[in-house]
Amino acid sequence: MAEQQYSPGRAGPGAPPPEPEHRVGVLTVGGVVFAACVMGLAGAYHMIAGLSAVLNENYYQAQNDYSYDFDVNTRGWIEMITGIVVLAAALSLFSGRTWARGIGIVIAVLSAMENFFFTPYHPVWSALIIFLDVLVIWSLATYGRREAHKVYGAPM
Repeated sequence: MAEQQYSPGRAGPGAPPPEPEHRVGVLTVGGVVFAACVMGLAGAYHMIAGLSAVLNENYYQAQNDYSYDFDVNTRGWIEMITGIVVLAAALSLFSGRTWARGIGIVIAVLSAMENFFFTPYHPVWSALIIFLDVLVIWSLATYGRREAHKVYGAPM
Protein backbone atom coordinates (compact mmCIF):
# COMPACT_ATOMS: atom_id res chain seq x y z
CA MET A 1 0.00 0.00 0.00
CA ALA A 2 1.35 3.41 -0.92
CA GLU A 3 1.99 5.85 1.88
CA GLN A 4 -0.22 8.95 1.67
CA GLN A 5 1.24 12.34 2.27
CA TYR A 6 -0.77 15.21 3.65
CA SER A 7 -0.03 18.85 3.16
CA PRO A 8 0.23 21.02 6.30
CA GLY A 9 -3.05 22.81 5.52
CA ARG A 10 -5.08 19.61 5.29
CA ALA A 11 -6.13 17.30 8.06
CA GLY A 12 -5.00 13.71 8.01
CA PRO A 13 -7.10 10.73 9.00
CA GLY A 14 -8.23 10.94 12.61
CA ALA A 15 -7.35 14.64 12.89
CA PRO A 16 -10.03 16.98 14.21
CA PRO A 17 -11.88 18.95 11.57
CA PRO A 18 -10.55 22.45 10.98
CA GLU A 19 -12.27 25.29 12.80
CA PRO A 20 -14.63 27.34 10.70
CA GLU A 21 -13.19 30.69 9.75
CA HIS A 22 -14.27 33.41 12.16
CA ARG A 23 -15.93 36.32 10.38
CA VAL A 24 -15.51 39.81 11.75
CA GLY A 25 -18.58 42.01 11.58
CA VAL A 26 -18.35 45.51 10.19
CA LEU A 27 -20.15 46.87 13.25
CA THR A 28 -17.58 45.29 15.55
CA VAL A 29 -14.57 46.78 13.77
CA GLY A 30 -16.40 50.05 13.22
CA GLY A 31 -17.19 50.13 16.93
CA VAL A 32 -13.52 50.06 17.87
CA VAL A 33 -12.66 52.75 15.33
CA PHE A 34 -15.59 54.77 16.67
CA ALA A 35 -14.36 54.25 20.25
CA ALA A 36 -10.83 55.36 19.35
CA CYS A 37 -12.09 58.45 17.53
CA VAL A 38 -14.49 59.46 20.32
CA MET A 39 -11.77 58.96 22.92
CA GLY A 40 -9.39 61.04 20.80
CA LEU A 41 -11.89 63.89 20.52
CA ALA A 42 -12.77 63.75 24.21
CA GLY A 43 -9.07 63.71 25.12
CA ALA A 44 -8.39 66.72 22.92
CA TYR A 45 -11.35 68.55 24.46
CA HIS A 46 -10.15 67.79 27.99
CA MET A 47 -6.67 69.07 27.12
CA ILE A 48 -8.00 72.32 25.66
CA ALA A 49 -10.49 72.92 28.48
CA GLY A 50 -7.82 72.17 31.08
CA LEU A 51 -5.36 74.54 29.42
CA SER A 52 -8.05 77.23 29.33
CA ALA A 53 -8.68 76.81 33.05
CA VAL A 54 -4.95 77.00 33.85
CA LEU A 55 -4.45 80.13 31.74
CA ASN A 56 -7.62 81.94 32.81
CA GLU A 57 -8.69 81.92 36.47
CA ASN A 58 -12.20 83.06 35.48
CA TYR A 59 -12.81 80.19 33.06
CA TYR A 60 -14.95 78.29 35.60
CA GLN A 61 -17.16 79.95 38.15
CA ALA A 62 -17.18 78.60 41.68
CA GLN A 63 -20.33 76.63 42.45
CA ASN A 64 -22.05 77.37 45.75
CA ASP A 65 -22.96 74.35 47.86
CA TYR A 66 -21.19 71.87 45.57
CA SER A 67 -19.11 69.33 47.44
CA TYR A 68 -16.68 68.68 44.58
CA ASP A 69 -15.81 72.30 43.88
CA PHE A 70 -12.08 72.39 43.12
CA ASP A 71 -9.72 75.28 42.74
CA VAL A 72 -9.84 76.40 39.08
CA ASN A 73 -6.10 75.84 38.59
CA THR A 74 -6.27 72.34 40.13
CA ARG A 75 -9.28 71.46 38.02
CA GLY A 76 -7.47 72.67 34.91
CA TRP A 77 -4.42 70.49 35.61
CA ILE A 78 -6.63 67.47 36.35
CA GLU A 79 -8.53 67.94 33.12
CA MET A 80 -5.40 68.53 31.04
CA ILE A 81 -3.65 65.40 32.38
CA THR A 82 -6.81 63.37 31.92
CA GLY A 83 -7.00 64.57 28.33
CA ILE A 84 -3.45 63.43 27.61
CA VAL A 85 -4.15 59.99 29.11
CA VAL A 86 -7.42 59.60 27.16
CA LEU A 87 -5.70 60.62 23.92
CA ALA A 88 -2.86 58.14 24.52
CA ALA A 89 -5.39 55.37 25.22
CA ALA A 90 -7.21 56.21 21.99
CA LEU A 91 -4.02 55.93 19.97
CA SER A 92 -3.11 52.62 21.61
CA LEU A 93 -6.43 51.08 20.49
CA PHE A 94 -5.18 50.92 16.93
CA SER A 95 -2.54 48.38 17.98
CA GLY A 96 -5.23 45.70 18.33
CA ARG A 97 -3.81 44.49 21.64
CA THR A 98 -6.02 43.13 24.40
CA TRP A 99 -4.37 45.36 27.00
CA ALA A 100 -5.24 48.43 24.90
CA ARG A 101 -8.92 47.52 25.02
CA GLY A 102 -8.73 46.96 28.78
CA ILE A 103 -6.99 50.27 29.29
CA GLY A 104 -9.52 51.94 27.00
CA ILE A 105 -12.42 50.61 29.07
CA VAL A 106 -10.82 51.76 32.34
CA ILE A 107 -10.04 55.20 30.89
CA ALA A 108 -13.60 55.55 29.55
CA VAL A 109 -14.99 54.71 33.00
CA LEU A 110 -12.69 57.28 34.63
CA SER A 111 -13.62 59.87 32.00
CA ALA A 112 -17.31 59.32 32.69
CA MET A 113 -16.70 59.70 36.43
CA GLU A 114 -14.71 62.89 35.92
CA ASN A 115 -17.48 64.37 33.79
CA PHE A 116 -20.03 63.42 36.43
CA PHE A 117 -18.08 65.35 39.06
CA PHE A 118 -17.69 68.36 36.78
CA THR A 119 -21.31 68.43 35.55
CA PRO A 120 -22.17 71.79 37.22
CA TYR A 121 -19.46 73.53 35.18
CA HIS A 122 -20.70 72.41 31.74
CA PRO A 123 -23.80 70.20 32.09
CA VAL A 124 -24.70 69.51 28.44
CA TRP A 125 -21.16 68.64 27.41
CA SER A 126 -20.68 66.43 30.48
CA ALA A 127 -23.89 64.51 29.76
CA LEU A 128 -22.84 64.04 26.13
CA ILE A 129 -19.37 62.78 27.10
CA ILE A 130 -20.83 60.39 29.69
CA PHE A 131 -23.14 58.97 27.00
CA LEU A 132 -20.26 58.62 24.54
CA ASP A 133 -18.08 56.99 27.22
CA VAL A 134 -20.80 54.38 27.74
CA LEU A 135 -20.81 53.70 23.98
CA VAL A 136 -17.01 53.42 24.03
CA ILE A 137 -17.17 50.89 26.88
CA TRP A 138 -19.76 48.84 24.99
CA SER A 139 -17.75 48.96 21.74
CA LEU A 140 -14.53 47.87 23.42
CA ALA A 141 -16.21 45.17 25.50
CA THR A 142 -17.78 43.50 22.45
CA TYR A 143 -14.52 43.43 20.50
CA GLY A 144 -12.70 40.19 21.26
CA ARG A 145 -9.26 38.71 20.78
CA ARG A 146 -10.30 36.79 17.65
CA GLU A 147 -11.49 39.97 15.96
CA ALA A 148 -8.22 41.73 16.79
CA HIS A 149 -6.26 38.80 15.39
CA LYS A 150 -8.33 38.75 12.22
CA VAL A 151 -8.24 42.50 11.60
CA TYR A 152 -4.78 43.54 12.83
CA GLY A 153 -2.93 40.24 12.89
CA ALA A 154 -2.55 40.70 16.64
CA PRO A 155 -1.27 37.64 18.54
CA MET A 156 -3.87 35.22 19.87
